[in-house]
Amino acid sequence: MENCLFCKIVNGVIPSSKIYEDDEFLVFHDIQPAAPVHAVMIPKKHIASMNEAQGDDFVLIGKLHQVAQTTAEQLGIAETGYRLINNCGPDGGQTVFHLHFHLLGGAKLGALTGISASHAE
Repeated sequence: MENCLFCKIVNGVIPSSKIYEDDEFLVFHDIQPAAPVHAVMIPKKHIASMNEAQGDDFVLIGKLHQVAQTTAEQLGIAETGYRLINNCGPDGGQTVFHLHFHLLGGAKLGALTGISASHAE
């Protein structure tokens, strides 16, 4: 996908601060961190979102969870805890349409309410 930001990162067209890389995955520091530790985890295979995953993609997603565990250990947040987030679609907050997970930690994270204050009644 030539216009995909994360595909450009995978292909080295756009630099990233890599944390982990193997044949199937890339993990890098988020450029706008939402927590003291904020990594973005992506499969190198372009899958637009969780809704487009099919067949062997689910095996890949399972492996990505193993990468999350390893990355959390490497970043020193496995013991205290972390949050793994996948945003799917516009209403889910997805802004880059390449399947990815955010790994957040390094501090006590607030509760997830699932709705922004502007939508609460």
